[in-house]
Parts: sequence; structure tokens; C-alpha cells
Amino acid sequence: MIVVQLSDLHLRPRGLPAYRVAETNMLAARAVEAVRALNPAPDVVVITGDLSDNGLAEEYAELAPLLDRLPCPALCLLGNHDRRDTFRAAFPDRAGPGPFVDFVTDLGPLRLIGLDTVVPGASHGALCAARLDALDAALAARPEAPTLIFLHHPPFDCGIAHMDRIALVEGRERLGAIVAAHRQVERVCCGHHHRPIQTRFAATLAQVAPSVAHQVALSLEPDHEGALVLEPGAFLIHALVDGAVVTHQALVERFPGPFPFTLDPEYPGL
Repeated sequence: MIVVQLSDLHLRPRGLPAYRVAETNMLAARAVEAVRALNPAPDVVVITGDLSDNGLAEEYAELAPLLDRLPCPALCLLGNHDRRDTFRAAFPDRAGPGPFVDFVTDLGPLRLIGLDTVVPGASHGALCAARLDALDAALAARPEAPTLIFLHHPPFDCGIAHMDRIALVEGRERLGAIVAAHRQVERVCCGHHHRPIQTRFAATLAQVAPSVAHQVALSLEPDHEGALVLEPGAFLIHALVDGAVVTHQALVERFPGPFPFTLDPEYPGL
């Protein structure tokens, strides 16, 4: 089983860059083509939020053809830049019947759970009792299944101060308790921070996917105001290997190669 995690597309109305510098529509399209080039093809793509930059109908119109080009089904979560009502209007079949845009789906032996952490009008994230109760029940229903939990806002501090202030603020303690009680959770997979970040969380691994577009500048200075950088876009590939989840980071950019490991005839043993 192969799960591709894309994050933080920040799509804009056609012709408009994000923050006046990031050509996010083009970068997201290139990420889709990189996913299409994977062999074997993934079984599912999960997009962990900030599909759009401002939650506009024109931005979700740019998302539709990208989803159509993916080589497999896609599951979408929302981020703080998205708007539930506008997303529902654009994709009523993807929003689900409840008040939140979330999912529980089984992919062979894997269970995938998506949590909606959006607080309308705010940048930080939250998980209420109802969403956490639903998570607990979904985990209890298949205790034998290796499980990936997806959410936009990371439930931990990473040292990038301006992002820590807008991480998952409400519900992280109970989320940790639930995850600790269900040892089949292989990953807590997040977006939002626009950087590859990993840490231990509640006896499992929490992991932030980089953006397929622009990245957040890496600074551990406590007073840094934050900025974006045009480092290469990337995404994560979560693969089930011999019953365990292994994660790879893949860059969207293309580079020279691959080249065979041709040995130097003078040093054939090296």
C-alpha cells in the first residue's frame, strides 16, 4: 500500500501568485505530474490542507482539474486558508455529511483517518470533544490495523515560533492521550508548517509534510517574524513495507539521472 501526502497547495485565481512571488498553481500542477510519474502508482493521495490561498470559489475551480489528473483517488482535508462552505459548494461529494470535512477510510490493511482542525476565521487549529470522540471510536473499531492520522495543524511545538503560535492549540493533550492508548497509530501526518519536520508524539511519530509550493524560512530565533522561501517543493510517500509504515520524501523538481552504479574498472570492489 502506498499513500502520497501532498500539502499546502495555496492555489490562487488563475494568473495570480501567492504573496506576489509564489506561482502556486504552476507548482501544484508540477507536483501532480510528479505523482503521476511514480511507479508503482500510489493507492491514494491525501492532501493535508490549505488547498486554496483564500478559500475562494475561483481557487477551488483550479483544484478540480488537478484532482482529476491524479492517478488514484484523493482525500482532502482543509487548512486555515480554506473555507468549509466554499469547499462544500465546489466539492459536495468530497465534504462528507457531517459538519466537518474529515474521513475514515480503509485501504487494505491500512486505516486512514482525517481530522478537520479548522477554526473559521483563525490561523490556529482546534479539535473539539466530538471530533476527538469520533477519532477514539474509529481507532477502537480496528485495533489491528496500522493507522495513519492526518490533520492540517501539527499538535506539537517545533521551535519555529511564529508557526508554533498557530499550530493545534486546542485539543492536543487529549489527542496525545488517545494516540497513546491506541498503539496501532503509525504516524500523525500534518501540514501547515511548510517544512519537513519530525518528532516523537504520544509513543508514535508525528511528521509535517513540506509544501508542494513555497516553504517557510527555517529560523529558530524566538523573535523571528516569519517569511517564505522558494525552496523546492516536496511531498511524502508513506509505504506499508513488511507490515510497518516507512516514509520517504520526494522532491517535485527533476534532476539529472538516474545513472547506473558503474564501477571504476581499476577499483571493482568499491
